[in-house]
Amino acid sequence: MSTTSTTLPDGFIGESVDASGRVSIAVHDHVALVTFDRADKRNALDGEQFAAIAAAGARLKEMNEVRVVVLHGDGASFCAGLDFSGFASMMGDGPSKAGDPNSPGRLTESGLTHLGQQVCWVWQELEVPVIAAMHGHALGGGLQIALGADIRIAHPDTQLSVREVHWGIIPDMTGTHILDRLVRPDVARELTYTARVLDAREGASIGLVTKLSESPLEDALGMAREIASRNPHAVRAAKRLLSTSFVEGAGAQFAAERTEVSALIGTTNQIEVIQANLEKRTPVLND
Repeated sequence: MSTTSTTLPDGFIGESVDASGRVSIAVHDHVALVTFDRADKRNALDGEQFAAIAAAGARLKEMNEVRVVVLHGDGASFCAGLDFSGFASMMGDGPSKAGDPNSPGRLTESGLTHLGQQVCWVWQELEVPVIAAMHGHALGGGLQIALGADIRIAHPDTQLSVREVHWGIIPDMTGTHILDRLVRPDVARELTYTARVLDAREGASIGLVTKLSESPLEDALGMAREIASRNPHAVRAAKRLLSTSFVEGAGAQFAAERTEVSALIGTTNQIEVIQANLEKRTPVLND
C-alpha cells in the first residue's frame, strides 16, 4: 500500500489500499478509519472505486489488531452513488466492460456476490463492528454501502435515497436484502418504488439511520473507541450471533438481484429513463 495525503484525525496513520489512491485505511488504538478518497466526484462509484472499496474490505480481514471500523467519505459527501459515466455505458455510449476486472458485475471468488454487492456485504463479512459516518449525500449505491455497516451515524442534513428506480434499474448491491430488515416492509417498498430523496432526520425516524450528529465522523470515532475498549472476543461473538439470521438466505437474494438487474439494463425503457433524466424531461415509457 502507498501513503495517502488525506487529512486524518490525530494519531491515525493512513495508507492507500491500492495504486489508484481511491480508498485509504488509517489505524489508531485498534480503530480503522476507511476513507473514500474521491472528493472531486463526491466519492461516486466507478470501476476503480468499486475495486478499491472491495480491496479495503479484504485488507481489513487480515488486520487482526483492528477491533472496530469506521467508514467515511472525504469532501462534501459520503458517497453520491454511481458515477454518471456508468449511465453512458448502459446506453451503449461507453466501452464494453466484458472481462474488466473492475466491472461491478464481475462475480467475486466466493460466488456469493458480484463486485458491486461485495462493496456493501464485505462489512458484514468482517468479524468486527462497522460504523458508517455519513454526511452530504448517501444515494443509491452510496446508501447501500452504508446499509451494509452495523451502525449509521449521519449529519441531519445528509441526503439519502434508494435511488436506483430513478435510473430505470433496481437496488442490486445487497439493498433488497438489507433494507426491509431496517425499516418496515411497506416503508422499504415506498422508498424503492418512488426513489425519493429524504434527509437523515426522516431516515432516523424510520430506522435507516442509527443516530444523528452535527459531527458524524467525530461521534463515529468516539463510539468506535468505546467499543474498542470492550473485550474484543465478546464483541466479535456478539456480531456473529446478531448476524446469524441476517446472513441466512443472503446468497439466494443476491443472485436474484443480479438476475433482475441484468434483465433491466439496456432495455428500451431503461435507456429512455436515463436519457430523459439527463435531458430533464418526462420519460416516454412502454408497458
